[in-house]
Amino acid sequence: MLRCAPQMSSSPLSKKRRLSGTETKTESHSSSSNSVKTELSHTPANGMAKNGNDAEIDEGLYSRQLYVLGHDAMKRMQNSNVLISGMRGLGVEIAKNVILGGVKSVTVHDQGVAEWRDLSSQFYLREADLGKNRAEVSQPRLAELNSYVPVVSYTGSLTNDYLTQFQVVVLTNSPLEEQLHVGEYCHSQGVKLVIADTRGLFGQLFCDFGDDMVVYDTNGEQPLSAMISMITKDAAAVVTCLDEARHGFESGDFVTFTEVQGMTELNGCQPVEIKVLGPYTFSICDTTGFSDYVRGGIVSQVKMPKKVSFKSLPSSMAEPELMITDFAKFDRPGQLHVGYQAIHAYQKKHSRLPKPWSQADADEVVALAKEVNSSLTGSAKVEQLDDALIKKLAFVSAGDLAPINAFIGGLAAQEVMKACTGKFMPIMQWLYFDALECLAEEEGVLLSEEECAPRNSRYDGQIAVFGTKLQDELAKQRYFLVGAGAIGCELMKNFAMMGLASKEGEVIVTDMDTIEKSNLNRQFLFRPWDVTKMKSETAAAAVKQMNPSFNITGHQNRVGPDTERVYDDDFFESLNGVTNALDNVDARMYMDRRCVYYRKPLLESGTLGTKGNVQVVIPFLTESYSSSQDPPEKSIPICTLKNFPNAIEHTLQWARDEFEGLYKQPSENAMQYLTDPKFMERTLKLPGAQPLEVLEAVYKTLVTDCPHSWVDCVTWARNHWQCQYSNNIRQLLHNFPPEQLTSSGAPFWSGPKRCPHPLEFSTDNDLHMDYVMAGANLYAQTYGMPSNTDRAALAKILQEINTPVFTPRSGVKIHVSDQELQSAHASVDDSRLEELKTLLPNLDSSSKFKLTAIDFEKDDDTNFHMDFIVAASNLRAENYDIPPADRHKSKLIAGKIIPAIATTTGSVVGLVCLELIKIVQGHKKLESFKNGFMNLALPFFAFSEPIAAPSHKYYEIDWTLWDRFEVKGMQANGEEMTLRQFLDHFKNEHKLEITMLSQGVSMLYSFFMPAAKLKERLELPMTEIVTKVSKKKLGKHVKALVFELCCNDLTDEDVEVPYVRYTIR
Repeated sequence: MLRCAPQMSSSPLSKKRRLSGTETKTESHSSSSNSVKTELSHTPANGMAKNGNDAEIDEGLYSRQLYVLGHDAMKRMQNSNVLISGMRGLGVEIAKNVILGGVKSVTVHDQGVAEWRDLSSQFYLREADLGKNRAEVSQPRLAELNSYVPVVSYTGSLTNDYLTQFQVVVLTNSPLEEQLHVGEYCHSQGVKLVIADTRGLFGQLFCDFGDDMVVYDTNGEQPLSAMISMITKDAAAVVTCLDEARHGFESGDFVTFTEVQGMTELNGCQPVEIKVLGPYTFSICDTTGFSDYVRGGIVSQVKMPKKVSFKSLPSSMAEPELMITDFAKFDRPGQLHVGYQAIHAYQKKHSRLPKPWSQADADEVVALAKEVNSSLTGSAKVEQLDDALIKKLAFVSAGDLAPINAFIGGLAAQEVMKACTGKFMPIMQWLYFDALECLAEEEGVLLSEEECAPRNSRYDGQIAVFGTKLQDELAKQRYFLVGAGAIGCELMKNFAMMGLASKEGEVIVTDMDTIEKSNLNRQFLFRPWDVTKMKSETAAAAVKQMNPSFNITGHQNRVGPDTERVYDDDFFESLNGVTNALDNVDARMYMDRRCVYYRKPLLESGTLGTKGNVQVVIPFLTESYSSSQDPPEKSIPICTLKNFPNAIEHTLQWARDEFEGLYKQPSENAMQYLTDPKFMERTLKLPGAQPLEVLEAVYKTLVTDCPHSWVDCVTWARNHWQCQYSNNIRQLLHNFPPEQLTSSGAPFWSGPKRCPHPLEFSTDNDLHMDYVMAGANLYAQTYGMPSNTDRAALAKILQEINTPVFTPRSGVKIHVSDQELQSAHASVDDSRLEELKTLLPNLDSSSKFKLTAIDFEKDDDTNFHMDFIVAASNLRAENYDIPPADRHKSKLIAGKIIPAIATTTGSVVGLVCLELIKIVQGHKKLESFKNGFMNLALPFFAFSEPIAAPSHKYYEIDWTLWDRFEVKGMQANGEEMTLRQFLDHFKNEHKLEITMLSQGVSMLYSFFMPAAKLKERLELPMTEIVTKVSKKKLGKHVKALVFELCCNDLTDEDVEVPYVRYTIR
């Protein structure tokens, strides 16, 4: 789930946009592997590793990531051996993401031993590991992340000979000499190289994927397609698309054509480059020699491979290509390019890093930077060194921060995946990042060497940057973490490393979900043996292992009005802030409202594939999450679904509706009829033809269609097949024959309306058999009958079934548009309604029916749900000549799956935790905070200061969404305020005349109320009116009520005013 942000392209992203995971087939990509040494080809203990060309991709595990990368890229990744050198915080972060991703093997390398300062971000080192080799200690813990990826440790030196066995080499925590040597050698051998380095609040990333890297898909977006209305015969023919929606192409895209009538030379042509002329038009090649265009056709975008060439590290040092991550700091990358070299020079000279916040050391680094700069030729030389920036780099360079490592580690791991797969555009070639806003807001505030000196504490890496005062503050924090999924797991890991809630503080994490296999690919605190356990408890136990002093409590509650007696005033008032790790907009909006009411900071984030966003909400400073909303998702018109589908999305939605209408609603209604005495009364009150429809369905479920054997279930499924894929289509063609013309003389079946054809049932057709098998089994399940998967027996039963002969009827009305559908009033047959009441079984017979409504579950491959959806959708697609979708793509669309990958999650959460550091320090300036948006595929980053809370005014009083009227319900005499007193209070105190007053959905007072009702209400206490109108008792946990007001000022003008917090206890 993702919140939209500044975007370079024209189409804004939405909070929940469904992307599809197919990708264009390209020739297989051979990796530049020289001989793979034997130590990499071993199998892990559980024998699951079957990576390499013959490996089947485990869709149960990799499902959400497959929707980001696609099968081809995943297969290429499974042929890549990766070396990650340096197992400090950054190295382990990259290794975690790459192992979760599923490469062929990972070798972790380090010659150093664990020190105190490593523990501030290396989550697989414990205090007991101090003095041991970092790679050897980390290896078994990393190996648990993915049983398909063998992980070995190596503690020797990186000789040329050793490097040749890898397709990708990653260097972290590596001296410049080693970087240059390895960089030169890898470039000459065609081994791809990523260098990542973090220094306190600064990060550096460099990529070299060789002279001729092929990128197969530059952005990972779904190829676009559009329906055509006209193609001209021209030297540069103009193609016009139907004006249903903009085509979305860009000049330079390549397209191909299908289903064009007349100018058939275009069908299946080689990809043609286009030039966009307008939102509905573009030009293509010369068509003067082609036949005349008649009608129809679909144009589809084709992803074309792109060659990219990289410079080696030595030549790129002198002539760097710098990527900008923050346009507010566009001059910093060049400065940091020099600054990093100065830090390396200092380290070489003194065999240590500059001491934290040491003035003398910092001055020396500045002097070294000047030397470096004057020796540079070419574009790397900067005109004017920013001494203050270089000084800050020196001050914090010994620091090691979990959030910075998480951010750079996510980016670096994504670059490794790009190197292995050719999927997405690599970083060209340098990226520098800093988060200096985390330091004190006031200019010139310097920490002392004392308070930042190492003190053999697990937080030494963080104390080096922020001193001990922040460490003490972090330890006391009480935070509420909502969600323990992918974002939740990453947040907990960073919280534990940073020392949040490590003394008297506490983190409360709530999530009502259990762990599923598909979670393991990115929710890295979970293991295969945790499947079916509760997420929050399992995750809390896992992070306590990383930092035993982390105080964390797991709950299994859904946040919402139902749990407000748990998360009540006392609970929220005790918090320092809230972090959301949610996967839906409704829960986000709810938490946002709670944070505004209790005036608590909220950290909000989301991801969708390679896109991620971070929003920070600060009381009295910024707008809230709900202040801006994405446009609603487009829904498919009913008539398109019912009669005129033209895309696989339409047939899949139709199949989902079939599932609900066959296996869920009928059983629900029938059971309600049998067990709820008020059901009949409620149903008869429904509008239009609904009462008849509902009761007919109940009658069918309980009487006419009630099966008594497996044969009955098969017969029902076979007849339903006949009805949907043959009879209904024949009726539609009877009403609108293929050659039918509209009133204006155009063909009826053209443009978005595809002319269907009926299907003939055959037991030899696998798809037909799949449908009946799934349909009959689901039908049996709803009646509590056993399942049956014997296909041969099924075919025998089907041979015996005689389906009734169907003749299309005249006088059947089929609606062509949704407007026509809405204006049509169905006539209700009252006599049939009365008849049904007598025909339905009496309620005493309820004991003999045991009906189950089936809830759709996409991730269980044995429950027939996806079997039914795929068969139902693809049969309908065959009716309409729409290309079918495989199970994988069908699951994405029908299951509304959000594609997800560990790299994006890690990076986004790194940014969230940087904002958390600012909040804990009490930053007050809007420009100190950063909302972030990224798309790792492009790669693209945008940071902006949050939007200030919009200001409103009544009289001379300015107010924002964070303000409110405080009214105490209990008066001095111990009596509660009446409505009359409440209205008078606003007249006298605020010169406001209340015209309407509401609480939630209850209207308590309005100026147009009937006089008698008003007279009675005016003398009642406020809480009594609330319970009377809402018909709900007030819980003991409720300390205050929220009232919304409409008011007039003294001049009788309507004015907008804040809400009222009315305290009752």
